[in-house]
Amino acid sequence: MFADEPGKPRRSRSTRIEQVCEHDGVFVPRRAPDPLPQAVPAGAPPVAPPGWPDGVRAPGAPEWERGALNWLLDTCPPEYRAYAGLRRHPVVLARFAVLHVEASQAAVNRGLSEARGVLRGVTGEAGIAAAMEIWQCEAARLIGVRRAVGLVEEALRGRRYVAHLG
Repeated sequence: MFADEPGKPRRSRSTRIEQVCEHDGVFVPRRAPDPLPQAVPAGAPPVAPPGWPDGVRAPGAPEWERGALNWLLDTCPPEYRAYAGLRRHPVVLARFAVLHVEASQAAVNRGLSEARGVLRGVTGEAGIAAAMEIWQCEAARLIGVRRAVGLVEEALRGRRYVAHLG
């Protein structure tokens, strides 16, 4: 078919095969590029999207970046406060925060998957059930934190949000 068949022109397999080969033989469809930052109409008030962290002003409001920086530092391990480079570059701090929260989510998922086996010899069924409940509450909390950190990162990269009536 694609090889040299007599009397048939050679066809290129470029599209699908290139996508497969780029990812160690696993087909990964190409995703659309990230949207460009939205243009906010002149005079529009700053808007915080759903999931925006409490206590942080909406992007575009006066001093919002300072509040975002402090919130991101509160979200990250306390040792991050010692790095002046993270304070000077809030977008870099936001990326560190995203990775920290995602690592916390991975730890919670691992804790949930291992809890019964690992804790069986250490505590009774009530202790295991309590641990599972704590892991589940933490998993739910981290979903919200991950969304908030992602929104702050996007805003620090220039994205602005517009209120939609609907």
